[in-house]
Amino acid sequence: MSCSKVFSGNFPELIYNITKYFQNDISTLHSCILVNREWCRSVIPLLWENPFSTRTKNYNFIKFYLQNLDDDLKKKLNIYNIDKLLPSNTLFNYIYVLRILKPINRNESGLRKLIQTLLFKILIGNEVNLHTLDIVIFSISNYKSYYYDIFEIILQNPNFIINNVRNLNLSIGVSSSRYSNRNNSDKYMLIKDLLLQIINLRSNLKTITFRTESFPLYKSLLLSKDYNCSNTLNTIIFFRVNLNSITNLDKVFEQLNVLKSVHIIYCCSLKSSFIQQIINLTKPFLLKTLFIEKSEILQINSLELLLQKSGVYLESFEYLKFDINQQLIELIERYCGNIKNLYLYTSRYHIISSSKTSLHDGTIRRV
Repeated sequence: MSCSKVFSGNFPELIYNITKYFQNDISTLHSCILVNREWCRSVIPLLWENPFSTRTKNYNFIKFYLQNLDDDLKKKLNIYNIDKLLPSNTLFNYIYVLRILKPINRNESGLRKLIQTLLFKILIGNEVNLHTLDIVIFSISNYKSYYYDIFEIILQNPNFIINNVRNLNLSIGVSSSRYSNRNNSDKYMLIKDLLLQIINLRSNLKTITFRTESFPLYKSLLLSKDYNCSNTLNTIIFFRVNLNSITNLDKVFEQLNVLKSVHIIYCCSLKSSFIQQIINLTKPFLLKTLFIEKSEILQINSLELLLQKSGVYLESFEYLKFDINQQLIELIERYCGNIKNLYLYTSRYHIISSSKTSLHDGTIRRV
């Protein structure tokens, strides 16, 4: 009896919990739509909150968003002969359940770029609340006017970023130093200016990730008085960065008043020049994660200085290189008593007594 009541839609909260459980099971969610109207209403937001993440060549669902365009914007689709394919009405207003958007970030057709530009106008015009907006530019050479159009739309409507986007992720893959010709240099400066303007709209910047060679771009943000994030930024992540190219790290970190964690993940050149900048800091360097590339040749003396400074804060460490130096294990035992996740390869059985860590299947792990 109770089961029949659930399927009849008498327990909306229970229906929501059931459908939420199958959030990542697309086929099951599609089946739930067919139960009845109440189940359909519960499932639709889950299916449509992040439709662009589905790896498919079928983008027919976009037409349900474009239905929200006004007549003037629909005319822009005339040259592609798709304006007449838009539905006249829909069962749901799907644009209002969109929560995660990652625009096109590689070379795509003019139609797809136009559609996503129009999509931004729809989102802003309807004051849609997004959980995450993720904009990634992999390289300067890949930059097109399409990005400029989206950035301009955002800057012309600042309240959208301020009030309607909970998490804003912006990433640019490389720095201007990789591009010596004037054209790419101009593109870099344009992107830099637009990105910093957008970031400045967010007065509560909490997390920043440096990727590849993006540090020069964000260093100007962190050091600039116009983009003050010293009292909001609490997490910094270095991901596959050439640490040898980083300068003035001490000036950046001394300005950050609420920093809670630093994560160094698969970076190269973890050497004395970078570590010396950390040692020079008057504030604690709250290193929580240190994952070292197995191709990286460790400088034990420099690493010891880093662990002396920050080992007590370290919670996760990884160095998956066979036959690691015994000195490394001794350093971890000596300085890193608070490690929760430890991944090392070694051909010798070893116990790190101070952190209660033991070797299991060739990898030292926390127990």
